[in-house]
Amino acid sequence: GTVSFSQPLRALALRRFIDPAPFIPHDPDHLSERAEELLSIQAHGLARRLRHTHAQKLVVGLSGGLDSTLALLVTVRAFDRLGLDRKGIHALSMPCFGTTQRTRSNAEIMAREVGADFRVIDIQKATLQHMSDIGLSVEDRSTAYENAQARERTQVLMDIANAENGLVVGTGDLSESALGWATYNGDHMSMYGVNCSIPKTLIRWMIDAISEMPAFAPSRAVLQDVLDTPISPELLPPDAEGKIAQHTEDLVGPYALHDFFLYYVLRFGFRPTKIYTLACRAFAGDFEPEVIKKWLKTFYRRFFTQQFKRSCLPDGVKVGSVTLSPRGDWRMP
Repeated sequence: GTVSFSQPLRALALRRFIDPAPFIPHDPDHLSERAEELLSIQAHGLARRLRHTHAQKLVVGLSGGLDSTLALLVTVRAFDRLGLDRKGIHALSMPCFGTTQRTRSNAEIMAREVGADFRVIDIQKATLQHMSDIGLSVEDRSTAYENAQARERTQVLMDIANAENGLVVGTGDLSESALGWATYNGDHMSMYGVNCSIPKTLIRWMIDAISEMPAFAPSRAVLQDVLDTPISPELLPPDAEGKIAQHTEDLVGPYALHDFFLYYVLRFGFRPTKIYTLACRAFAGDFEPEVIKKWLKTFYRRFFTQQFKRSCLPDGVKVGSVTLSPRGDWRMP
């Protein structure tokens, strides 16, 4: 006879753990070794570029933020690897309309403590002159107002590198590259990008881990203050109390979410609906589903519209398993 069988359809809950920070190492027994490995890979790539180009100096714009702080630490390690005098590292603070005393002070303290050459070049007069030349009002707060500052800083860095027979070290990270959160031909450009394959969440983790290394013990306090400083491009004037008024994550969204999205786009090529489902589980209790959906839409919009910035990225070292270099891992359809 005929045997019939039926199984009612029912929704099954996903039971496995979804890591909300997939780029960050979690093995408690090997955290310091992992941080040392990442730093060494970055420094080795930069050291090779120095030897290959016969450059004598390195120039880095030091804002007092996360990315430029890590870039400086990488540069120090590269110079030590090559046996070069750290005074050959030219760390530049270029304050303008939005620079706060906190970040400017941290930049100087950091440069002094690692033994780099530190210079302050105020770019306000040059930026105001440029704005006057192109007919941009001093009251303007558009993208042009912000980008004029970023491009002026890049011009200063590039010209000093030329004068010193050196290279400009790029500070931009993988998260910023994915979102296009950079000024085209401004902080988007350098002669070698040491952070180009490291996402923002991992940079924060690395600085925290590096601050615990004996080699950087004198800089521990300032590194911790850098970690406590809000992420900001500091392109808009500070508030009435002199504090940072422009917060990056208010504008483009939380980097914790964007790095999660980026991981599953680059590593696995998952479709948006699957990434959304995974994110809702990973960030349950931290972000509401509507918030996750909002920033996921922002991620995809920016990821596609900002490809033109990634198509002409400078060279940089690949540290982890993914990067957005047009010469290696990433080909935009």
